[in-house]
Amino acid sequence: MAQFSVNIHRFDPYKNFKFRIRWDGRYVAGVSKVSSLKRTTEVVKHREGGDPSSSRKSPGRTEFEAITLERGVTHDPEFENWAGLVWQVGAGLGSEMSLRDFRKDVILEVYNEAGQLALAYRIFRCWVSEFQALPDLDANGEGVAIQTLKLENEGWERDVDVTEPAEV
Repeated sequence: MAQFSVNIHRFDPYKNFKFRIRWDGRYVAGVSKVSSLKRTTEVVKHREGGDPSSSRKSPGRTEFEAITLERGVTHDPEFENWAGLVWQVGAGLGSEMSLRDFRKDVILEVYNEAGQLALAYRIFRCWVSEFQALPDLDANGEGVAIQTLKLENEGWERDVDVTEPAEV
């Protein structure tokens, strides 16, 4: 049976409830949910004319799914500021979008139960394709108002500089 390399006593995988999001070198406050990091590679089927009726398969284009971040509504303007770089209402002709800095690299950090950094992923060239400032409001509800930010991206990779922490 495969084991963790540093913590040979550990059998359990990391939990999904301790994480932080960072962009522009700063942690973003209040992010409570991040959708999965997922990529899909198309299957290209082909066959040679002289082959029997079976086809061969090879990899085609790889697509990276958009990532959705959720957080409770606060006075922190980070979600809204980034969404405003993609399209700013009333900005005037020719300045509706910031072509210089609307894309950002994002870091997703995952922590173990003790709060030690266990994994990190770099998500490349993200930009906001959807921003929800407020959900439907309900005077009879008891929930928290949630903002969402949908990030298109051009790929992600695990940060290999983050190694398995020694657990004590």
